[in-house]
Amino acid sequence: MTLLSVKNLRVTFDTEAGLVEAVRGVSFSLGRERLGIVGESGSGKTMTGRSVLRLIRPPGKITADQMEFDGIDLMRASEKQMRALRGPRIAMVMQDPKYSLNPVMKVGAQLMEGLRQRDRVSKAEARSKAIAALEAVQIRDPERVLEAYPHELSGGMGQRVMIAMMLIPNPDLLIADEPTSALDVTVQAEVLSILDNLVKTRGMGLIFISHDLRLVARFCDRVLVMYKGRVVEELAAKDLLHAKHPYTQGLLNCLPRIGGSRDPLPSLDRNAAWAN
Repeated sequence: MTLLSVKNLRVTFDTEAGLVEAVRGVSFSLGRERLGIVGESGSGKTMTGRSVLRLIRPPGKITADQMEFDGIDLMRASEKQMRALRGPRIAMVMQDPKYSLNPVMKVGAQLMEGLRQRDRVSKAEARSKAIAALEAVQIRDPERVLEAYPHELSGGMGQRVMIAMMLIPNPDLLIADEPTSALDVTVQAEVLSILDNLVKTRGMGLIFISHDLRLVARFCDRVLVMYKGRVVEELAAKDLLHAKHPYTQGLLNCLPRIGGSRDPLPSLDRNAAWAN
């Protein structure tokens, strides 16, 4: 079953230097599966994810031949309809919890704010749901974390709080933007295990945005490779390490290998034709 369908998505910014195309003709579909989007910084990964939620503001502009979520035309939906979808149906874990969490609000207040305002539940019920969400992402002492400020949490703990916040409404689609960046290998594995379990048990669709090709090859079902706003290759995740496109091959060749040569890593030789 197709949960999300995107055809010819374009994101442009009208700047003083002229029109900048951040996303150029991206098309893909997503079921209740794990779709990875990889590429260098500036390739359009995050812009693609934010476009699904219609979070691009002027001077940015989104156009698409089709962007449909579970039968809902996202391009024609009003802002009121989009607000009803953001959170309850489609959620996004932003890239860095240090900048996504409010530094002057306790974690508990941030987790409960949406429940109190959107669902009009009591403070006690909101607290109970917040604790359950923290337990779902394997936080062992949720009561303590509720009373903590973001700066009192480690990077891995902050990332788990961000995931918990997005999962409270039980969305059908989760967009995770670099959810494991700057985490050590052990915490990274724990976060991936949490996301994998949520996809399997809740039947969610997951868009996993990352620059780590090896991680995506292990974790996702399918992969889109982006370069300068375009999808240059789409393939099964298990085949990513044997990709055919020269850009994907170049990215893979730039990765360090355990036991490999100690010579400097090769740089990526770009071809102007890849952007066409």
